[in-house]
Amino acid sequence: MRGPARQLKIREMLEGQGFVDLTTLCRELGSSESTVRRDLIALQAEGVLRRVHGGAMAVRAIGPRGDDFAGHARRMMAEKRRIAAATARLVEDGQTLILDAGSTVAAVARELLDRSLHVVTNSLPIAEILGEARRVDVTLTGGQLDPQFGVVLGPLCEQMLGSLAVDVAIMGIGGVTEKGLSNSNPLVVGSERRMIEVARKVVIVSDHTKFGRGALIPLAPLDVVDVVVSDTGLDPEPQEWLRAHDIDVRLA
Repeated sequence: MRGPARQLKIREMLEGQGFVDLTTLCRELGSSESTVRRDLIALQAEGVLRRVHGGAMAVRAIGPRGDDFAGHARRMMAEKRRIAAATARLVEDGQTLILDAGSTVAAVARELLDRSLHVVTNSLPIAEILGEARRVDVTLTGGQLDPQFGVVLGPLCEQMLGSLAVDVAIMGIGGVTEKGLSNSNPLVVGSERRMIEVARKVVIVSDHTKFGRGALIPLAPLDVVDVVVSDTGLDPEPQEWLRAHDIDVRLA
């Protein structure tokens, strides 16, 4: 496969997934690591992607199906509002929370504006939502900024998260199957693992479309989850295997 064809294929893969790891690229393109790395360097120079550890991440919308934080926020809006309201009822005043990045978690943040809480987040949109809340103390993690989604990631973020102890981690997710949680970005997975490790309670908030399908990178087994809050469109089968792992399933 010639260079232009390889680079077009890389664009198509990023359009569909947002992140592609180097091993997958080499396999799909039938090319060596050195050849694929040269293609990634060229596409990064064009502003199409950002090279990260283990692969490449889209940094802007690519074609009509490209996406960003605002695009995610517009999807399933009614369901996200119901999920957010139900999740907020699980939170007690005085607690310390980690709020993961993502549009559903951002909807939860809007429901917490009048609460007395300490919130740690790696999401710039969530920090902005809570920035004027008089009773919410907000701590923003350090790290490398992904401007497409307004999320801070990487080793510095993971180091800070690993030093904490919090009451509840409220997290969105890329995919949920019987095998566990998964996501598409290795940097996101790294920070989310730290969030799970330091939280006494883990709450997953996600609409029904994320269940029964896995994302690229395994994150954690279902046993780490205490509560799942989803919408009434969630099929009975995933409800059954979630409850089989003693997970409290709330449908809004």
